[in-house]
This record gives sequence, C-alpha cells and structure tokens, in this order.
Amino acid sequence: MTLTWILLLLPGVICTETKIVQVDTALSGCTDSDGEVMLGLDGEEVAHADFTKGKLVMTLPEFADPYKYDQVIYEYIVAVKQNCKRDLQNAKTSYKSQVEAEAPPMSCIYPRDEVKVGTENTLICLITGFYPPRLTVKWTKNNKNVTQGVSSSQLRINVNDFSFNQFFTLKFTPQEGDIYTCTVEHQALEGPITREFDVEVSEPSVGPSVFCGVGLTLGLLGVATGTFFLFKGIQCN
Repeated sequence: MTLTWILLLLPGVICTETKIVQVDTALSGCTDSDGEVMLGLDGEEVAHADFTKGKLVMTLPEFADPYKYDQVIYEYIVAVKQNCKRDLQNAKTSYKSQVEAEAPPMSCIYPRDEVKVGTENTLICLITGFYPPRLTVKWTKNNKNVTQGVSSSQLRINVNDFSFNQFFTLKFTPQEGDIYTCTVEHQALEGPITREFDVEVSEPSVGPSVFCGVGLTLGLLGVATGTFFLFKGIQCN
C-alpha cells in the first residue's frame, strides 16, 4: 500500500467593505520518495519548490509583482518536506488496513496553435482528475515511440477534491497524414487510455471562387447585351 500525505494551509485577508479578498495558499505533499510544496495566491500558483535544483522557482508571469522568496524560505520548505515524510510513516503505521483512495485520470489532446503543414507546433496532452499523483505518459508518431521534444508541467492540485492535473507536451512539425497519440497509464485505470491526433489540413474550397467568376462573367455579358440594344434603339429612332 502506498499513501500520500497532503497538508493544505489557507491563511487569508478579507475586507468586505472595500471588496478586497486575498487568500494565500501553502500546499505541501509527499510520498515515500518524493515531495512537493506550492505557494499560491487567490487560486494561482506563485512559486513551487524544485528539490532537484535546490531552490524555490517563481512561476508568476512577467507582468506580475517581481517579489521573490529568499533562500531562507526554501530551507524552511525542506524542513516541511522532512516533517511530511515523518507524518506519512506515522500514518502508514496507524492505518495499515486502510485502502488508498484512487481516481482515474481523464485526458484530451490538442495543438497549441493552428496546424500548418511544415510549421513547428506543440501538441498538448492534458490529464485531469487523477489520484494518487503518479502516472506514465507515452507519445507515438505513426505507431513509433517518441521521446525527443517531450516535456511535462508541475503537478497541479484540485483543492476541492485533492485530485491532480498535469500537462504533457510534444514539439512537432506536422505533415499531412501523420498520426500522433498520447497514452496514459495509471493504477486507477483498468488499462491504458490513448488519445489520437491526426494531421488533417483542409484545402481551401474552389466552389466559391468558381461561382463568383461565373456570376461576374454573366453580369458583364448582361451589361454588354443591354448596351448593344440601347445603341440599336437610339439608331432606329
């Protein structure tokens, strides 16, 4: 049995008279071998701990407040991670007979930009609503495994039910007829789920141009015929 320990803190500042509502979020989670700490503001991630690089990574957009957390905060987060693992071991001892809750993921695949043959693009495989936060994602192109140009986002937690979301991306240059797939494996699934993306570029229709050309030609012929009979009538008079 594998357990995941999650701690969610929601300190907040609320001022109803001036219509100002601010809610800060500190989310800490861990497993036997890994951990994650995320700091957020009003439902948006501000920073997360990167335990591989040994620092806190800011994820605010460029136009946001440039404030950054210092190294002291990261050292505190490391201590939080260790406490989380200790609490996890205590929980595993106390709940030996408990079965871990599971939620199967849902997935979809779509391109980041409009598909144009020969123009580099990015395929996005969005995976949502899964628990526990461990899964495997594989990409293929025309039934062949692809590992180049592949990346993934940080895990994102749904605070309403503590399930997780994650983006997986693949850089690709579409060619007509190519078929790409994103396959997800998770312990809550009876079998892998695969989403397929076919490169189909619709050619512009010639119908409207033909009709427009025929209509213009008939119109010009009508004008010419009318002008001819007009002059004939003038000569007769």
